[in-house]
Amino acid sequence: MRALRWTDTATLRWVVGALVAASLVGAMSTATAAPGTARVVSTEDVNNRQQNVMVFSPAMDKSILVQVIRAADTTKPRPTMYLLNGSGGGPNQSGWDAQTDVVSFLRDKDVNVVTPFGGSNSYYTDWVRDDAVLGHNKWQTFINEELPPVIEAFLGANENRTLVGVSMSGTSVLNLAIAKPGFWKSVASYSGCAQTSDPIGQEFVRLTVENWGGGQSVENMWGPRSGPLWRANDPLVNADRLRGTEIYLSTGSGIPAVPHDSPADPRVRDGRVPLPVQIAFGGPIEAAIHFCTVNLTNRLRELNIPVTLDDRPVGTHSWGYWEDDLHRSWPFLAESIGSRVE
Repeated sequence: MRALRWTDTATLRWVVGALVAASLVGAMSTATAAPGTARVVSTEDVNNRQQNVMVFSPAMDKSILVQVIRAADTTKPRPTMYLLNGSGGGPNQSGWDAQTDVVSFLRDKDVNVVTPFGGSNSYYTDWVRDDAVLGHNKWQTFINEELPPVIEAFLGANENRTLVGVSMSGTSVLNLAIAKPGFWKSVASYSGCAQTSDPIGQEFVRLTVENWGGGQSVENMWGPRSGPLWRANDPLVNADRLRGTEIYLSTGSGIPAVPHDSPADPRVRDGRVPLPVQIAFGGPIEAAIHFCTVNLTNRLRELNIPVTLDDRPVGTHSWGYWEDDLHRSWPFLAESIGSRVE
């Protein structure tokens, strides 16, 4: 199948409208990289399986909160799932822990779960300049280089690891895998837009960083839009570098459906998510993301790179569907890292 392109004028106008809607939905201090080594600074036990671990990042010259769920059976080294939050970064009920059943779902699984906290609207990438609002971001260095050896030694983990992202970080996990081929056994991107360097993709990123995140300038991230870093961080352009990594993609159509787009969803019922916002903004956003997810899928297939696509016929850009995505993709992820499914 021929990959879709951002060429149809009506489609362009509609997608831009969806991206503008994203800006209506919903600080780190500036610092220079300091000498030192990544290390565990402190730990706090939440229960017998969960811990809050502070890990020092030399690249960002500060300690990062990392939420950890230990594997159910630690009698031998187990694999690790790195589970990245979306554009909110985790605080203020914006992450996996507050919005999904991730803790109970993974409680009986033989996998360690690692979730960095912070990096809101940063795309978990290395920024070329500090931002007056979003601060000093070197998240690619932290996630690909600094964190794994430290946290995996702390957990007694093996070297089989998978990387999972949602929404904003659904783009990030693809770029992280592209930047370090072979390091991640698999990646899963739930509702992540893969296109970042064409005009529409750049506008999506700008809205996330500036309008939604309040950042000073998106060009503090990858430089001028005409510069090479935008293409270097475009998973569609660099899809060939995903060869050898097992890939799982999911996306909805944007059409609201029961139970998640209704008062029956627990997030709506208890007030965590306003239903009108979820439908009015989450629908168009997800439909736009569906467009670029299909593009990436088609490109990978053109390159004869295996990809699993969960193309849902319904669903808005919202946590209920991403919780379902984690459940449905778990057998795929478990097999990729050598963990038992049940």
